[in-house]
Amino acid sequence: MLVVCATIVTEMSKQFRGASASVVATPCVAVTILLLCPLIAWSGSHKKTAPPEPLPVRATLKPSATVPIEPLGFTTPAPFYLGMRNSLVSLDFLDEDHLLLTFRVPGLIQRDHHNPLPGESSLDRQVRAVVLHIPDGAVKAQAMWTLHDRRRYLWMLENGQFLLRDRDELKIGDASLQLKPFLRFPGPVLWVEMDPNHKYMVTGSSEPPTSASNASDVPSPAIATATLVSDDPKSESEPDLILRILRRDSGKVMLVSHVKSSVHLPINTDGFLETLRGNGKAWLVNLNHFDGGSTILGSVDSFCSPMLDFVSSLEFLASTCESDGDPRVVAMTTGGRRLWESRSGSMVWPVLVTGGDGLRVARETLMVSHGVNAFAPLGTDDIKGQDVQVLDAATGRVVLRAQASPVFDVGGNVAISPSGQRVAIIMAEGLQIFDLPPPPPLPSDAAAPSRR
Repeated sequence: MLVVCATIVTEMSKQFRGASASVVATPCVAVTILLLCPLIAWSGSHKKTAPPEPLPVRATLKPSATVPIEPLGFTTPAPFYLGMRNSLVSLDFLDEDHLLLTFRVPGLIQRDHHNPLPGESSLDRQVRAVVLHIPDGAVKAQAMWTLHDRRRYLWMLENGQFLLRDRDELKIGDASLQLKPFLRFPGPVLWVEMDPNHKYMVTGSSEPPTSASNASDVPSPAIATATLVSDDPKSESEPDLILRILRRDSGKVMLVSHVKSSVHLPINTDGFLETLRGNGKAWLVNLNHFDGGSTILGSVDSFCSPMLDFVSSLEFLASTCESDGDPRVVAMTTGGRRLWESRSGSMVWPVLVTGGDGLRVARETLMVSHGVNAFAPLGTDDIKGQDVQVLDAATGRVVLRAQASPVFDVGGNVAISPSGQRVAIIMAEGLQIFDLPPPPPLPSDAAAPSRR
């Protein structure tokens, strides 16, 4: 383009040599062309410039497939949601080739006419659910759900089924996104946990202290009801916080208890774990069996109360603290064997994600600009990203590390397939799918020892 402009000016100069003085204004035209030529050249080249490349995928492995999610109606949540601990998205494998993605849809908000819990918003929210085929991203089913609070609402079951929570009701769905009633509680369900094999379920619900149960409500066995006690006297109008352990297939209640706040209860098919304070920094890990008795599985050293999580029926993780406050993760089996341990780096609002067989596990944590403590609380501007590490559960080896985006402070943006050989992460403007080699098995002596 610049060569053409120069040629035009040269030819004009030849024509105006020796011309009469009456055309004195003509050189100005040439000057004008010279001034405009760079703009003409820029305009022409600008039109031909290729669109900007998408953001680079920040991961240690190249994804095998990318599924754009903006065409599905997904939008990045506003920054003010960071730190509010709202569940805004969920991502789960239904099987090796199908993903269930759900996310909050912005739009008109309807008022909730039910009485909200203290501190809860009185607004409904719309959640879109989409079943995607991997790796092409074809939509196989979709639905819109209206939910009534901001807590976690979806948990995966076996055989491509999932559990959906809405206020005081639990429903069961599948790849068709058709929902069937499962259990109804006397009050709003605040949290749900399950053992790795989905045989048992732990629920916490806020219930009126003298409410009468309906026929469809979760029953309470007489022996459990008779032993309900509370050390904190309540008024007759103040709701009770009730913890239940139920059989997941039938909804039969095995245990009921009053609690003062939400309780994390790590369970497997044999029982539930607890830590017992030993000497100094030592903590004993005890397995309480559902059919009576208990077994000491080993001990861990920690300067804070350890957090325990089952990743499979035979393995659990203990999140501990060093003397300087640095976190450490110890992996142990129910047979009492210590598999591995490592410093885990940042532990700001960690989230644990497991695969169907528990041989792969992902750990998410927020990346922040400073250490978080009582004197330096966490602000929205302090959150710089969300780190994802995918590990072999048997060895602790990191097989994939990535930076999820946007940040969801309660997780829901990472999924591991039933075989542990596929990982999906919401990042870089879409769903990134990573293919991994088969995970190594647990040692043969991982099973629990004989009960003493």
